[in-house]
Amino acid sequence: MSGMSRVAAIGPALIAHHVDQRVMLYDVGWSDFEHLLEVRGDRAGLRVAYLEGALELMTPSRDHEALKTTFARLLEAYAEELGIELEGYGSWTLKREEVERALEPDECYSIGRAGAVPDIAIEVIWTSGGLDKLEIYRLLGVREVWRWDGGAITVFALRGERYEPMARSEILPQVDVDLLQRLMDLPTQTAAVRELRARVLRPSRD
Repeated sequence: MSGMSRVAAIGPALIAHHVDQRVMLYDVGWSDFEHLLEVRGDRAGLRVAYLEGALELMTPSRDHEALKTTFARLLEAYAEELGIELEGYGSWTLKREEVERALEPDECYSIGRAGAVPDIAIEVIWTSGGLDKLEIYRLLGVREVWRWDGGAITVFALRGERYEPMARSEILPQVDVDLLQRLMDLPTQTAAVRELRARVLRPSRD
């Protein structure tokens, strides 16, 4: 595999605050990709994405991880308050060899027990570049991708052969996405969750 010898050098030592670290490899066969997953094992800190022979290796920054955790905590708190059966699966490795696509979301969820793929994937865009994640999700069949990018949250719903941006989730229409977006800006995760619970319990609050 071209460039496989470089994989061992990618890991926690490359984490730099504020910037995601990303390496791209090309002409990578599916068997080599599977081998990489075996070598990495359950070690945290390195996320992968694969699209038709192109392999992205990404070590998320502290800020990236903080944002995705805030996003996840808010959505989970929303589900608890509304009685939604939301099951979280973290950065589950999603893959389909027949379409040469794989990736690991920042977080992913199913409504109730998961099938072959989750219903919702969360993606945080903190450092630009890399593979087209929506194109990968499209043929994996993930119904919705909730993406935070530059302070804005966009819900992309899979409609036939493409994703369309939506003002509100079709899977969880009761979730106020604009409220989630505003609360992401609060200074701490706990403050954001506390404010969410207060607003869900008292929706008329200004």
